[in-house]
Amino acid sequence: MAPTDLYEQLAQRIKTWGLELGFGQVGICDTDLSQHEAALQAWLDKGYHGSMNFMEKHGMMRARPQELLPGTVRVISVSMNYLPPQAHFAKSLADPMLGNISRYATGRDYHKLMRQRLKQLAHKIEHELPELNYRPFVDSAPVLERPLAVKAGLGWVGKHSLVLNKSAGSWFFLGELFVNIPLPVDQAQPDQCGTCRACVTSCPTGAIVADAVIDARRCISYLTIEHEGTIPIEFRRPMGNRIYGCDDCQLVCPFNRQAPLTKEQDFWQRPALTQPQLLTLFQWSEATFLKLTEGSPIRRIGYQKWRRNLSIALGNAPASLAIEAALTEALAKAEGMLIEHIKWALAEQRQQINKQVPIRSTQRLIRIIEKGLPRDA
Repeated sequence: MAPTDLYEQLAQRIKTWGLELGFGQVGICDTDLSQHEAALQAWLDKGYHGSMNFMEKHGMMRARPQELLPGTVRVISVSMNYLPPQAHFAKSLADPMLGNISRYATGRDYHKLMRQRLKQLAHKIEHELPELNYRPFVDSAPVLERPLAVKAGLGWVGKHSLVLNKSAGSWFFLGELFVNIPLPVDQAQPDQCGTCRACVTSCPTGAIVADAVIDARRCISYLTIEHEGTIPIEFRRPMGNRIYGCDDCQLVCPFNRQAPLTKEQDFWQRPALTQPQLLTLFQWSEATFLKLTEGSPIRRIGYQKWRRNLSIALGNAPASLAIEAALTEALAKAEGMLIEHIKWALAEQRQQINKQVPIRSTQRLIRIIEKGLPRDA
């Protein structure tokens, strides 16, 4: 059998194995990302990465897979759906007394799960080709995973900068397996967003500054997860009750209306993180936080940032004596950046400031998602 035929058959088996392992899509591409280097550098030069210094630490290595793993000639790109059943998006956004958590984070952390599945896929390939050299990646190294996914035919980059697929939407994680075998490559999909700008106009903080360009410094996901310090006052009211991440740009995307629900029970919502009451979360001790977020992506932000985010959400909640009492009690014991955020929340509560603009925005979002969410989501 000619080598070309051998690799062609192997590529088909890799895709079959990948689907059997629970991946939603499997594609293959080469390692040439040179056309993305200028855009990456421009994004960094504008400071859009905020305090995420790791984005610039390795320079252009992100766009050069062969430098990350010498000998790499192909990348096997995979996706894994994570949208849980009974996500209750509309309810958690409509009730300002509930904490709204990005749905990717209400279950188990995906990094280890996907990495293990990629290793299993590699072992299957290795059984066929013992000379295989490989390395799996799931947000674990400087990799431009979205351009790789696009080259591998998994979708296109939407205006919100996430990879979109016509049948799978954008509710999926990405992972890569770098390999040293010249497998046949897949074709990229054309951009199908057209003139739609729903994600751009629905962003609470105006973080989408150009098509597929995010100023992370304005993004609620960045502010609540990656940002270490004080959250700028201008973003606190638009945050509403979003205490970890933000799904708004995905919720309004037409391609997500028929997105499949995940079959991975590890990604289903934990009871403690399903429509949680803000006051209940705010009253967790650090020990309780660590226990109930064990194995969750949320744990990595730490207790102080968790309380910071909750303080802002409580400040945005309707005036309540119970909230004021909880904040006052917390202020007496607060340290560092928490002091400023709790004081701000108390001032918001005591003055009962009218927050009509973010409320109108949220109500519009709820009307949109109620019309088009996947069944059982």
